[in-house]
Amino acid sequence: MAPRTLTITMQPDWRTALRAAGRAAQADHYQGEALNFETPAAFFGRLTARRWALVQMLLGAGELSVRELARRAGRDVKRVHEDVTTLSELGLIERSARGGVVCPFDDIHVDLRLKRVA
Repeated sequence: MAPRTLTITMQPDWRTALRAAGRAAQADHYQGEALNFETPAAFFGRLTARRWALVQMLLGAGELSVRELARRAGRDVKRVHEDVTTLSELGLIERSARGGVVCPFDDIHVDLRLKRVA
């Protein structure tokens, strides 16, 4: 299977972000996948430091149970399960048929740009 990549963007105009993702999907070759947040606040509100740590633990680790992920993170299983649910809803991780979780991406890039207000 070819390596999967994810680019996370912060684009206030979600229609523009959606059009860009549509163009990438129509390309002749794999262009990677995209996840857009309308604001940095929305991004940081959903992808907390603890959730990022879980994604990082899952990158390249293969399938892990939520209990094993919680053990490796040194966190409560219930809280990790809540974070896994959010990460799964966002598409950063996937649940397996056996109930485990896996990060399907080989590379995740965050594109955050701050510009001076005119």
